[in-house]
Amino acid sequence: MFKFFSGASQKSKLSADEKLLLHRLRKEFNLKPTNFDLFRIALVHKSASIVTAENKSINNERLEYLGDAILDAIVTDYLFTHFPNRNEGFLTKMRSRIVSRSMLNSLAITIGLDKLVVSQTNNALAHRHIFGDALEALIGAIYLDQGFKTTRKWVVQHILHNHVNLNQLQQIETDYKSRVIEWAQKNKLPIFFENQEVETGKKENPLFESKLHINQKVVGYGIGNCKKEAEQNAAVVALNKIDLITLPGQKINSETMGWEN
Repeated sequence: MFKFFSGASQKSKLSADEKLLLHRLRKEFNLKPTNFDLFRIALVHKSASIVTAENKSINNERLEYLGDAILDAIVTDYLFTHFPNRNEGFLTKMRSRIVSRSMLNSLAITIGLDKLVVSQTNNALAHRHIFGDALEALIGAIYLDQGFKTTRKWVVQHILHNHVNLNQLQQIETDYKSRVIEWAQKNKLPIFFENQEVETGKKENPLFESKLHINQKVVGYGIGNCKKEAEQNAAVVALNKIDLITLPGQKINSETMGWEN
């Protein structure tokens, strides 16, 4: 376990674990930390929070919040430059796909960040996003330590150029909620999501469930670590059932809509 804010200066001798982490950040991630504490904190999930003598919990949530905004700006700029002739709707969809929870988690695992994250959660759903959250926290740490220009260069070269195939990404459909809402609106059917938090007894890993109602019937159910994820999962279930939903005077098959199920 790493020492956080122990009172030792940045120049103090590092422990064996700290030396190993610093070596891996330099060799595997091409990073040269100045404020090493920032990078250590970026890898601590809230389930493994460090409590200081002042009763302050230290984890990567604040860095994740910052990194999320920085990553959004970098990806927006990158796509704006890469696709000079595409409209705002296309750029927004592409950005959403790149910064989605599932995509960030996959990217974090691909670059080996999962091997550095400190976590104590047994929640399988939470575990699916821990590594992506840590990637955002790492981006936040780079930004605080070295500024936006260096952060942008690292994200573009180490993440986007090496691990994001924009051509393949254009073919992927991930916004299932919008698709099912569009289908309901076209067929003049009432649609709404009923969301609630599930009691798990673990405050640090909340779960949400979502029921999707179409024409007064529950046609989809999903759970997730946030309301958005639960709604997307419920929408996937609904899309797979759409060809079974009887509409007034007709029966619509989802295949005729050109949708992937």
